[in-house]
Amino acid sequence: MLLMPSQISLYEEMSTLSARMVDAARAQDWDRLVTLEHAVATLRDTLSKYGDNDLSDVDLELKSRLIQQILHDDAEVRRHTEPWMEHVRQFLGSGAKQRQVERAYGATY
Repeated sequence: MLLMPSQISLYEEMSTLSARMVDAARAQDWDRLVTLEHAVATLRDTLSKYGDNDLSDVDLELKSRLIQQILHDDAEVRRHTEPWMEHVRQFLGSGAKQRQVERAYGATY
């Protein structure tokens, strides 16, 4: 029989991974960030199978602190990724506009 990890241990692992995501975002290591993000999503999906009924008050408090830290890390990751994403949007947008102009008026090379 395979035992599922405790809910708290999963939140602790998510918190560890979210801290690593912050490091990856600060280093602009987008491949590592995506890999870590997938790992966190897998843990999140596993956590969706748990309910809060089995947690003691102490565990509920720990869970709350871990979630707060994960949310803080998420905000920090977004602080580093949003400027990059905006640059990508502008780059892709300008390419799309250029293609529209070329289709409308023909390429002028």
